[in-house]
Amino acid sequence: MKVLLLKDAKEEGGQDPYVRELGLHGLEATLIPVLSFEFLSLPTFWEKLSRPEGYGGLIFTSPRAVEAVELSLEQDGKSEGEGRIPPVGDTGFQKSVWKKSLRETWNAKPVYVVGNATASLVKKLGLEAEGESSGNAEKLAEWICSREPPALPLLFPCGALKGEVLPQMLKDKGIPMESIIVYRKIPHPGIQVNLDSYYSKQGIPASIAFFSPSGLTHSLKHVRELSGSSIEQIKFAAIGPTTARALAAQGLPVSCTAESPTPQALAAGIRTALQPHSS
Repeated sequence: MKVLLLKDAKEEGGQDPYVRELGLHGLEATLIPVLSFEFLSLPTFWEKLSRPEGYGGLIFTSPRAVEAVELSLEQDGKSEGEGRIPPVGDTGFQKSVWKKSLRETWNAKPVYVVGNATASLVKKLGLEAEGESSGNAEKLAEWICSREPPALPLLFPCGALKGEVLPQMLKDKGIPMESIIVYRKIPHPGIQVNLDSYYSKQGIPASIAFFSPSGLTHSLKHVRELSGSSIEQIKFAAIGPTTARALAAQGLPVSCTAESPTPQALAAGIRTALQPHSS
């Protein structure tokens, strides 16, 4: 049976882990990227990263936020939309400062993350992650609230469409937090062409998995048009509860929500959803 994955593409080489895991379950998966990312305010973010003494720790709820750290170490002070050049204009200098002092200083503070993918990128930066077993922002907020509250604000680099659950939960517990928008999601330019090609060659998929509310927003119109009345036979899957709520809000039945945001959990959920029900 065919499964369509509507997510952002895995940028590292090799097969996407979700495609590979679904294949192990006997499902033929195809990934169509529905999102691209534009990074914002990198010089301002670098200035904050270079002052760890002003913060009680870091929060990362997406791999893109970690990528923003990497990019802020590489930026040359000329990022679009930033009128002011940061104190450092030399890529090598930023990386050197990070490795020599900033990384160690941040590592003395908690670095909270959601999920294994984000944790893996955090560790590549040389930082120690905690809370990675929390599968979503709400569970991470519960983890943070269970720790000793910081005296200084937690720095939270996030996307333009960040959810309000984590900030609100921390606020309710009196835990200080400072957020900075470092990326925004934009529609992938090839969504319509790629979906047209898939449907013309592969037909109606047995299941379609969505990986974010914004990915759903940018692709659902095309999916509805291409599926027609056959949309009723498609099993819709969500990577987590936020995406599941977005699907339900569009009037679509959610056949499965992954128990955790991992290839194994999603593949197991889709496999179960596609099994014929015994009468």
